[in-house]
Amino acid sequence: MFKSQQVGAIIVAAGRGERMGGTDKIFTLLNEMTALEYIATAFEISPYIDYITVVLNENNLSRGESLLRQRGLTKLATICQGGTRRQDSVLAGLNALPQCQWVLIHDGARPLLSQNIIADGLEAAQETGVASAAVPITDTIKLADDNHYVQETLSRQHLWSIQTPQVFRFDIIKAGYMRTATDVTDDATLVETLGIRVKLYMGAYDNIKLTTPSDILLAQILLNQRNR
Repeated sequence: MFKSQQVGAIIVAAGRGERMGGTDKIFTLLNEMTALEYIATAFEISPYIDYITVVLNENNLSRGESLLRQRGLTKLATICQGGTRRQDSVLAGLNALPQCQWVLIHDGARPLLSQNIIADGLEAAQETGVASAAVPITDTIKLADDNHYVQETLSRQHLWSIQTPQVFRFDIIKAGYMRTATDVTDDATLVETLGIRVKLYMGAYDNIKLTTPSDILLAQILLNQRNR
């Protein structure tokens, strides 16, 4: 089906890396490539992806463009500057992406993107036009008050930890961004405000996000295991 429909991918990598001590995590070397290169390469080799747009902050724009152009990515359509908030950066990516029917939005801090997650996301999104990678919560989750006293222990049965990529029919996600100014931490939340049901599909526990320096060490271990 996707052979006849254009599919775009947006890599959102315009963050400032506050929790990494100011380190540009997208340029962190994980064995032979940077985190940004791993993600771009995963989309490049996917048979389902037609276009790639990368969103970077102002300080990283020239460095990121030079790095990605050197890799000779045939699907790299645009590299653009992001905004103050994550959602501003995603909207910039949507506006820069060539015309397509579907779009995958992926965090630039998740370098272990797999081909299965891309394919499964596009398949899951066929139900409602929206799907998000996620994994079931394995830890015990407790709800606390403002003073950190436990109010309730939540059942894990229906709790999922949201990942990316999140997959959208293009007109749906664009409508979500045009109709709300609410601050959100993920793009699917915008679509939920439109009354559209979001389908969760199984991501991967190794699809980690580089948030702290220890995550870099873990990512290297996981990549080594994958290569073996």
